[in-house]
Formats: sequence, C-alpha cells, structure tokens
Amino acid sequence: MTTSHPEPFFAPDPEVASGSRIADFARGVGMEGSDYAALHRWSVTDLAGFWGAVWEYFGVDADTPYEKVLAEEIMPGARWFTGATLNYAHHALRNLADDDVAIIALDETGSGYQVTGRRLRDQVASVAATLRDLGVGTGDRVVGYLPNTPHAITAFLATASLGAVWSVCGQDYAPSAAANRFAQLEPTVLIAADGYLFNGTTHDRRDAALELACLLPTLKATLLVDHVGLPWPSRNHPSPVIPWEDASTRTEQLTCTAVPFDHPLWVVFSSGTTGLPKGIVHGHGGVLLEHLKTLGLHSDLGPGDRLLWYTTTHWMMWNLVASTLLTGAATCTYDGSPAPLTRPDVLWELAARHRVTVFGTSPQFLLGMAKFGIDPAAAHDLSSIRVVGCTGSALPASAYPWVRDHVAGHALLASVSGGTDIVSGFAGSSPNTPVWAGELSAPHLGVALAAYDGEGFPVRDEVGELVVTRPMPSMPLHFWNDPDGSRYREAYFAVHPGVWRHGDWITLTSHGSVIVHGRSDSTLNRHGVRLGSADIHDIVEQLPEIAEALVIGAEEPDGGYWMPLFVVLAAGAELDDALRDRIRDAIRTGVSPRHAPDEILEVPAIPHTRTGKKLEVPVKRLLQGHDVEQVVNPGAVDVPALIDYFVHLGAQRRRRRNPT
Repeated sequence: MTTSHPEPFFAPDPEVASGSRIADFARGVGMEGSDYAALHRWSVTDLAGFWGAVWEYFGVDADTPYEKVLAEEIMPGARWFTGATLNYAHHALRNLADDDVAIIALDETGSGYQVTGRRLRDQVASVAATLRDLGVGTGDRVVGYLPNTPHAITAFLATASLGAVWSVCGQDYAPSAAANRFAQLEPTVLIAADGYLFNGTTHDRRDAALELACLLPTLKATLLVDHVGLPWPSRNHPSPVIPWEDASTRTEQLTCTAVPFDHPLWVVFSSGTTGLPKGIVHGHGGVLLEHLKTLGLHSDLGPGDRLLWYTTTHWMMWNLVASTLLTGAATCTYDGSPAPLTRPDVLWELAARHRVTVFGTSPQFLLGMAKFGIDPAAAHDLSSIRVVGCTGSALPASAYPWVRDHVAGHALLASVSGGTDIVSGFAGSSPNTPVWAGELSAPHLGVALAAYDGEGFPVRDEVGELVVTRPMPSMPLHFWNDPDGSRYREAYFAVHPGVWRHGDWITLTSHGSVIVHGRSDSTLNRHGVRLGSADIHDIVEQLPEIAEALVIGAEEPDGGYWMPLFVVLAAGAELDDALRDRIRDAIRTGVSPRHAPDEILEVPAIPHTRTGKKLEVPVKRLLQGHDVEQVVNPGAVDVPALIDYFVHLGAQRRRRRNPT
C-alpha cells in the first residue's frame, strides 16, 4: 500500500503549463489553469457543464443546435447533445489552411511527401463523389484494406462526409481474417492497396485484396490504390474496379451530410481472440468531442503542431492519428516497421526532420531502443518534441530515465491507458500535470475513474478493478449485430450494473496518479495474493538477456496452481541456471517473493494480438487443454504457428503429471 506522496519524476514548467490549451480552457470556465485536480473533479461532477464547455471551447459547428447536453444519464444508453446534427469530416477539414501541410506521408525508407489542406479537401470531395456515384449513402458501409498512408485518411473522411460508416484493417491480415470483420458489415465498397512495406520488404497484397473482394458478396465496387507501384492484374473481378487515381482526381465540391450526434461514424473491431471479432460502433459527435478533448487539451495540439504516432490501421491509435486534423494540426502517416533492421532509429530521424511536436509509440519500442543502446538524441535534433506519448501497455518506471536522458529531457512523457472500446484514454497526462515514473499522471478529464475491490467498493492506494461510474460521449453506441444489446451489456455492465467495468487492474494513488497492473482476467493469484502480470513483465524485461516475457497463472484440475514464466532470449543469451536465478531474484526483490515462477521456459516468441497485446488468457487456456476453437482465432494472432506450440507444451505437461 502506498500512502506517501513521492516526489514527481517530472514537474511541468509553469510557463509552458500556463500557455497550454488546457490551462486556457480551465480559465475560461473560471478555474485555475494550474490546478488539474480541481478541473478534473468539476469535469466528472458536472458532466453537462464540462462537455458543454468542450463544445463551446472548440467551436463545434452544428447544423442544428443541441437541446440538452445530457438528456439521460444511464449506462449503457446515455443520450448526449440531443437534437444536434453535425458531421465529423466537416470538423476534420475546416481548420486546415489551404497551403499548410495537413498530412505528411512517411515510410521506413525515410522518403515521403506532403498533402496540403487544399489538396486533402479536393481529394476527399472527389472520393466522396465517386462513392456517391456507386450508391453509397447515409448508413452504408465502406471498408478499407489499407496500410497507414494518406489514402486511408482520405477514404475515411470521404465516407464520413456522406454519413456512411467506415471500417479498416491492415494488410498483414489474411483475406479470411479481414473478411471475418468486414463481411459482418455487408459493405458496399472496398478500398484496397497493392501492398505495404515492412522491414525492408515490399509485401505484394494484390491477390489478397482481390481474394478479399470475392469474400464480400455485397460489394458494388472495389477501389484499387497504387501505393507500392505494383500493377494490378487484368482479370475478371467479382465487382467493378476503379483505380484510386480516377476516384481521387475529379473536380468536385465537398458537401458534408449533417447527421444526428449519435449517428455511426465507424466500426472498430476488438482483438477477436475467440469467435468472430466484435464490432464496436462509435458516433460522429461522441468521437468528435472525445478526440478534441484528448488531442486538443491533453496533448495540447493545435495549428502549427505535428503528430507522429506509430500505429497500424487496425489499432485504435490510427483513429486518433486521423483525428489530429480536428485540432488544425498536421498528422504523419507511416508505412513500415517501427525499427527496421537497416535503420532502427528511422522514426526518430523522421521526427527530427519534420519537426514533430508530439511523438507517440509503445513501451516495447522504447524498451527496445534502450536495450540495444540506441541514443536518439545524440544522433538527431529532437528539440521540437514537446510530448512523448506511450500506450499499448503500462510503461515501466525503468524507461522514464532513459527517455529523459536519450530522447528529450524537456518533454512530457505521457503514458496513456485506454481502449478500443472508448477509442481514447481513461488516464494519462497533460501539460499541467506532474509525472511519476511508472505511473499515469491522472484520470483524463470527463472520466469518472474508480478502482473497485471485490465487493464493489471504491478503494485508494490498493489494487482494484478499473471502472467508470459516469457515462462518456465516446462509449460505444452499440455492438454490430447485437440488436437487443445483450452482448454490449455483458461486456461491460454484467459485474456492476450501471457501472462500466473495463477489465484492468489499477491503483488510484493518494497523490492522484493511476498505476496500471494489467488485465484483471489474467491476474496472478498466488497464495491468495493478487498481482498483475505486467508487474512481472516489467521487471524481467529489464534484464539485458531477455527480449520479452510472458507469465501466466493456470489453475489445475487437482487444485494446484502452475505459474510458468516464458521468455524470449536476446541474441547471444543462454537460459542457464545462473540466468534463471537472476530472473527469480529480480522478481523476488522487485515485485513479490510470493510470485517467483514455478518454471522458466525459453520459447521462440510470445504471441500477440494484431495490435500488439500479449495473449495471456488464451495461452493460459491452451496450456490447460481447452479446445483451440473456443480459445483463439488464428487470424487474430500475429504468429499463428505459436498456437500449436503452446497446445503441444500444455499436452506435454499434462502427460507428465498424469502418465496413465
């Protein structure tokens, strides 16, 4: 239990904090710009006042005004800004000056090009007209099989401008895996690229794209994007095909269709480790306000800023990357590996060259840079970086000094935790919050965050379930193909009716920060003491011999509890008894003496979802002997061959324990 108030690792510069948008917003509602805690308390006690102020501060341009900010406060089913009609795409394009850069297209070779505000508007208008000619209207679905390039943002905005619904995934998905998502939506148009870059290789996805089109019988047409310069084959297609060049170069006037505040904007899919992936539907207005708050206030983005955040199109961070345009800032797209073998520091090189102000990545990327001795600040001028954002999992405390000493000591290191479910963050940092190493500075504005104990009571300074006790505008409208809402309620509200349960273990500290311990469904319960798996991963992965680690706690039929630790070794390392002893000692001293693993086993790789999250619960169930079909969808795994590996490992253990 932590009750003292430790000194922060980073304290905001008073002048920088005072000049930030969040401080200006606070002063506009009659509060001190430096008092984040007071601003947050107000934001979750007066929901109508806070979200109404966000609407006013960013000058939301509605075709018809709202009648009431929050007509009904219930979860699920809260009704926000009733009566208002607007369009997300209009807001994404309205703050972009004609001759200023809107999108900077980058790739792992270091090359790129720029798209101005005028050019982006013209392309969106052209693609929207093409889609309209193909019969796409309000509520119809358009899907993208695309890498992270300006084509994806243009296609999304064109779709949204019509009031149609967008969904996208990256081309590392096999056609069948992409169809598992898209076929549920019964799309009218598919937009697909010829390929993508990764780690020095051009991946040809022409046949995959055309195979996907065959798996989507509702298509009226497919738009073919020439991204890596591979000619599309001439053959019969299941539906008419249109070159992107033809679709995006028409001279058209952009008109955005006004839709209700809660009209569907996009469908984002969960990791989908079992069964069909779950389609999560968000609305125009909820996303607009949530992303204006997150990017405009917490990240302090506005005209003149540039954001570069590594993501793929099937991760929710791509949606935030696209939403950068809402603030008038420029966004960078990036196609390729975050650390290609031939130039592992290419993202830092690009951030320096293009004077990026907000740089975003994952803990694995930062830890990898430190482990392999890469010193970005020594090789590149990173003085423009104001914020280093980090999400995907909890950033361990050990990474904070490295970022300060080797990236940008002046920058705010903003570790963020959220989810695809709300397509945003629950907790993070802002220009007027201190930072404690290994902790998220505070709950985000408008997020009524709490930690519940096993009895459903709020706790502080101890581990509890992450819950949200009051609604947020970006909570899902519904799940796709869930007409009675039962799957939606089961996902978030079955444990605590009327309260959102997210499935993470967190600690809310007395000094206002948030510590994320990992998923609650992968908790390690050893000798009655609960511990998040992330706490062990963070310690073990600091060892130079360990590239990655995965710990699971598996209940066994005889009442036993098996807690193995799987490790991927760094190049040249050997898992001998000495290294095993060092690993156990690190866990005993750095985490808990009760949670030393029963076995430490070398594995070729750790399986992840396509968005990079470790498959803790599926691995546990595979080892326990559950049917693969009920545990994991191979199309959702980054290395599907690992499924058989862990199935075999579990079978071996069961035979050893029960030889008869």
